[in-house]
Amino acid sequence: MRAVFKRELKAYFTTPLGYAVLIIVLLFGGLFFFTNNLYGGSASLQGVFEMLFFVSLLIVLPVLTMRLFSEERRQRTDQALFTAPTSITGVVLGKFFAALLVFALSVSITLVYAVFTAFQVVPDWAVIFGNYLGLVLMGGMVISIGMLVSSFTESQLASAIATFAVSFALLMVDYLTNLLSSNRVVVAVIDFLSINQRYYNFTVGSLNYADLVFFLSMQGLFLFLTVRALDRKRWS
Repeated sequence: MRAVFKRELKAYFTTPLGYAVLIIVLLFGGLFFFTNNLYGGSASLQGVFEMLFFVSLLIVLPVLTMRLFSEERRQRTDQALFTAPTSITGVVLGKFFAALLVFALSVSITLVYAVFTAFQVVPDWAVIFGNYLGLVLMGGMVISIGMLVSSFTESQLASAIATFAVSFALLMVDYLTNLLSSNRVVVAVIDFLSINQRYYNFTVGSLNYADLVFFLSMQGLFLFLTVRALDRKRWS
């Protein structure tokens, strides 16, 4: 797993992809920090975090995961991974943690905004770190979904579009509650799957263990499905 992790991490920064992710986060983060905080005079970073949530979910994470297995299939190097000493589980986990680290590094760079704000007012660090924790947990879930999607196609564009579609569906799932409010079972399922509601608790500095378990279990589920999909492909 360690070798795959190092290989993937290096690949992100020997190609434009890793730098593109950093630039996207810094561009949108800087724009919102300037308009809301510097120009707008607000001491709250909530606008920046809301932007990071949407940009990460709809742009950064689909781009970050689109090459994980699609590139291997396109270059026909996936068979080499299947026959390597590392198990398929190790390959999947190595790629997952490399992508998660790049994402965590990209969003953590915006911590400089909180430090800058601290010179003016005393920030609520529980809320700030809650937002970062929520972003990393949400990011890990979408990365695991993107890995599964990437394992089915050799087209990076198709992988990115499909991951975007899933991310958008997760974002919009709450709106189904109003349409299906008469069906209690459906509403209960929607409430369980709603990442908006679970993510919101982190944004107010509240650590809810049910939300933590949800995001971690979803990551485990999709990583397991990715391993099974690759294992099936290896023997097909």
